Amino acid sequence: MINRILSIAAVVAMGVFAVACGKKETSAPAADSTATVAIKEEVVNYTADTVASIGYVAYDANKTEKLPVVLVVPEWWGVTDYTKSRVKQLAELGYLALAVDMYGHGKIASNPQEAGAMATPFYQNPALTKARFSAALAQAKTYPQADTSRIAAIGYCFGGAVVLNIARMGVPLKGVVSFHGNLVGVPPTKGGITADVLVCHGAADGFVPAAEVTKFKTQMDSVGAKYTFKEYADATHAFTNPGATELGKKFSLPLAYNEAADKGSWADMKDFFAKIF
Repeated sequence: MINRILSIAAVVAMGVFAVACGKKETSAPAADSTATVAIKEEVVNYTADTVASIGYVAYDANKTEKLPVVLVVPEWWGVTDYTKSRVKQLAELGYLALAVDMYGHGKIASNPQEAGAMATPFYQNPALTKARFSAALAQAKTYPQADTSRIAAIGYCFGGAVVLNIARMGVPLKGVVSFHGNLVGVPPTKGGITADVLVCHGAADGFVPAAEVTKFKTQMDSVGAKYTFKEYADATHAFTNPGATELGKKFSLPLAYNEAADKGSWADMKDFFAKIF
């Protein structure tokens, strides 16, 4: 199991996490030409399971209404620039988005071995996963802009496995979206999943074999869970990450960015949020 986890490490973007000292805003035209989008980005400090954690938040400061909340659980490198780019994209769509610091202290892995060592406890201990995620969820709810009745979570690779486990453990969310994440973890129970589930899976993903897909579907069907499973043709592991092709070459792994699958899965996520919110 750990060997497979170590393999997955190479598929995610290796970004440089620079902790900002303050806040910043960027402006861009909104869909309505009479308004502008003013994205406010900020580093947020919170405590998770007694561990000092460093998240990242973005939202449109020009919005006057309450905003739906989306928590973003990163790949196992930690909260990288790639993670933050997704948070900002969500803010541009009108959400208050928060990147979850699962490891604490804003830790970033510099190689697959470090990433494996940091991620493994969360695969082995679902209670730890729930505690770290729940702390970020509580932090998100403190924002006056947050609509606490409309909260979802998305995750990439390791983060995809995390949000699926969070859903199976019954954390009260409207929905979760897993992008090329591991599928099997905490066994689901009948009536235990309150969130809607969207799985965005690469049809050519060698790190999530067909047997794992079958087991996931069988488990979810057996308890009557509500989920949607999307497969994207010719998409390998990490298909949403523009840096995946380079990482695949670097680590000699079958990884590649797939623009069609990236755009398709993002569109599917937007449709999913429109339905659950």
